[in-house]
Amino acid sequence: MTDGVHIRDEFPNQVIEIEHTWIPMSDGIRLSARIWMPEYAVNNPVPAILEYIPYRKRDGTRVHDDCRHHYWAGHGYICIRLDIRGTGDSEGLITDEYALSEQNDAIEAIAWIANQPWCSGKVGMTGISWGGFNSLQVAARRPPALKAIITHCSTDDRYTDDCHWMGGCMLTDGFTWGSGFYHMMTRPPDPEIAGDNWFDQWMQRLEEWAPPTSNIWMNHQTRDDYWRHGSICENYDDIECAVYAVGGWEDGYSNAVPRMLANLSCPRKGLIGPWGHTYPEQGYPGPAIGFLQEGLRWWDYWLKDLDTGIMEEDMYRVWMQDYVKPSATLEHVPGRWISEPIWPSPNVETKILYLDQAGLKTNRGEPTIIQHSSPQSLGVTGGRWCPYGMGGSSPDLAIDQREDDGRSICFDGPILADPLPILGAPTIDLRFAINQSQGFIAVRLMDVAPDGTSKRVSYGLINLTHREDHEHIEAMVPGEWSDVQITLNDLAHRFSSGHRIRVAISTAYWPMVWPSPAAVNLLIATDNSAINLPVRRTDSEDILEFSIPEIAPMGKFRSIEPPFSSLTVSRDLAEGVWNQKLVENHGLAHIDAINLDVEDGLTCEFSIQDNDPLSATASWNWHTLRRRKGWDLNIQTTTRLRSTATEFLIDTSVVATQSDEEVFRKNWNQRLQRNGV
Repeated sequence: MTDGVHIRDEFPNQVIEIEHTWIPMSDGIRLSARIWMPEYAVNNPVPAILEYIPYRKRDGTRVHDDCRHHYWAGHGYICIRLDIRGTGDSEGLITDEYALSEQNDAIEAIAWIANQPWCSGKVGMTGISWGGFNSLQVAARRPPALKAIITHCSTDDRYTDDCHWMGGCMLTDGFTWGSGFYHMMTRPPDPEIAGDNWFDQWMQRLEEWAPPTSNIWMNHQTRDDYWRHGSICENYDDIECAVYAVGGWEDGYSNAVPRMLANLSCPRKGLIGPWGHTYPEQGYPGPAIGFLQEGLRWWDYWLKDLDTGIMEEDMYRVWMQDYVKPSATLEHVPGRWISEPIWPSPNVETKILYLDQAGLKTNRGEPTIIQHSSPQSLGVTGGRWCPYGMGGSSPDLAIDQREDDGRSICFDGPILADPLPILGAPTIDLRFAINQSQGFIAVRLMDVAPDGTSKRVSYGLINLTHREDHEHIEAMVPGEWSDVQITLNDLAHRFSSGHRIRVAISTAYWPMVWPSPAAVNLLIATDNSAINLPVRRTDSEDILEFSIPEIAPMGKFRSIEPPFSSLTVSRDLAEGVWNQKLVENHGLAHIDAINLDVEDGLTCEFSIQDNDPLSATASWNWHTLRRRKGWDLNIQTTTRLRSTATEFLIDTSVVATQSDEEVFRKNWNQRLQRNGV
């Protein structure tokens, strides 16, 4: 995390750290907070910045919290890291992600913070992923003291751009996250905070908490009221405070940044770098930037009324990526920073390339029908929907696409004589027919180098029963011709001269997307099919730079066993079965400040037979260790997913031990109807 990052240990203000304090809620529940404040704030109140997430401030996000919150506190802000109700050391029970009660608690917490003698009455809110989501959601509720937010790697639309569904297709990342979410919520409060009641609170969490992937999320397979809740796109005008939206091109949520810039009416800015699901100052893949300094300019402007010039700068700043040979653990992406004064930009125009039997053409070709049926393992080179990075070491990025390209329908353009910069979301129009009542289409956009290496630069999915909208299921009529437009992910990528553009189309994308109930035979009519590319007219060297990354010192910890990760793919030629195994172990470490050993890890396994979509199986195994004298616990959770043509079969188990004695065990076996998925 600290490679190429300046660790700053001197600040304008001396910082006081409060390990734990209670923030009371109106129903008697107390939320646990960790606070960093400039020493002078005791007598001279300053604005506050709140981060509000369930990931355990004391033994979960501690290292990152120290780096960020101490930094801003050293520059004159109260920083509060608050555990959501029923998580970490906070009392009560959590029911789901982004529940109404979560928002209500946040509004009460903001009012409490604003009324403290050390607070000026102005509050900002920030966070990544969950914390980015609820920053937007709380902003839409307009608590009077909330003046600005910075939202990282989040979305305005919980159905369109979260890890559960993409284009109406079911993402296996939803189960990775869902099983992890369940696992994290089974951990107890720290006895040093909760006291002698910690074990009873732990048992209550274990008894009351049910697997959300199966009994909640999977019961909402279309965009219904469940997903509308917490989606600020339902009424963008609900947000009046200033919004800074940040993302990464390798992150699963990057589409939301330009969409919010286009639709919000409040003061707003957007930034997208080459990164995965991580903060810009960590920056994997690189380059990282000095975003804590950038954030300070934002907070100073909106919370201290200082003219930092940030609102005079262009609205949308992005890393225009150049080609780099794909790698599962890519360290750095070449390119440069560019900016647009507004978004959508008048500096972007559409270039149409028609699909033709001979490739991609600038003019419509002769009518041709192309037939294709993908093997079910197609997609093994695609990486994860949302690469998390683990410090750049986790092999979760898309690799060379040639293997998947060779099993898809591919349309290649001519060798480019000049560079072609793309900025925005490509779309593809298809005239098609299939032999089933349901199925999906995956479209990938590739940059093909002169040596043949194929790099995926964008992709899109569409569940064909959702071809009209995501709220209503409409079965396909086998053999009947239909038209559909598929939107690919936003990108900023410059195709170099000497390279080719490739469009690849398939009816499978495993293991990112759960397979259709039956193999799909796809027909495409090329004379009514084309890809629309958003081309940036200006390709000059934009003058845009950021400061070098700075962070505050990490909390002291000692590595006992280092982190490790691996991704292996194997194939049984006799059975035609593909197996994939991902291991991410965060290592065993000792946190000095709380005298605690911690270890967390995950093993994901996927299996499928090439000629049978119903052979798909997936499992997620999580483990946690927490250990200090008198407190020694282990938690193991497992989720397994299979399907028939009409049902999803979900098996979940949890086993918890204290001092090697089993204290809790529970199993769930559920069957849920498929609804056009």
